[in-house]
Amino acid sequence: MSNESSAGARPGGRALDALRPVTLQRAAVANAEGSCLVSFGNTRVLCAVSVEDGVPGWKKGKGEGWLTAEYAMLPRATHTRTARERGQVGGRTQEIQRLIGRSVRAMLDDFKWGEYTLKVDCDVLQADGGTRTASITGAAVAVVDAFDWMVRTGRITSSPVKRRVAAVSVGVVGGRPVLDLEYEEDVRADVDANVVMSSEGRFVEVQGTGEHGTFARGELDRLLDLATTGITALDGAQRQALGLA
Repeated sequence: MSNESSAGARPGGRALDALRPVTLQRAAVANAEGSCLVSFGNTRVLCAVSVEDGVPGWKKGKGEGWLTAEYAMLPRATHTRTARERGQVGGRTQEIQRLIGRSVRAMLDDFKWGEYTLKVDCDVLQADGGTRTASITGAAVAVVDAFDWMVRTGRITSSPVKRRVAAVSVGVVGGRPVLDLEYEEDVRADVDANVVMSSEGRFVEVQGTGEHGTFARGELDRLLDLATTGITALDGAQRQALGLA
């Protein structure tokens, strides 16, 4: 461990370049075609994939499928109760579920699996920062299992999954670059970013914000290096969970 990574205190004494404890529990929902209960420390998200006959109207007649995602947070996932979103979901929820959808679709090169729709539901059971990154990491495992189920049941001849994706948050807190922010750090961050990468080591999406001003190119480079280290470890956890390690 570098001197930089061991300097300074984080919640729980975690090093600056350390992930929280990560678990990926497959088949967490008995009725879903693919599912994963993912934990990043105290953040826990239940990801379930449903395979449905048919596709949206704009896809019909093309012989192609579709994959989409929804995200929600249980009322007591947070320290105080958050009202359920009924009817039209809020802007933050829309942004997160679109990010999840884009990320898991990056696992595929095309949609040539026939007219089936895969719907990925990510429900936050407990939130302590990093809910969107945990959702993406768990959803990727659930999507692999859902396509494998389609192969086993004769709906498709081979899985269209070409790679996995995983995601992690990084930020600058108290002048220090840190990996995998929990809530206590997230609310104090000067720079906050979410990074999605493929198992091939390529970027899928980078979202970064200077919360209270600007930040330098060098800081961004350091954060991307931290994210790459974290996502490499998350990819290893996915491989182990899927029995690929």
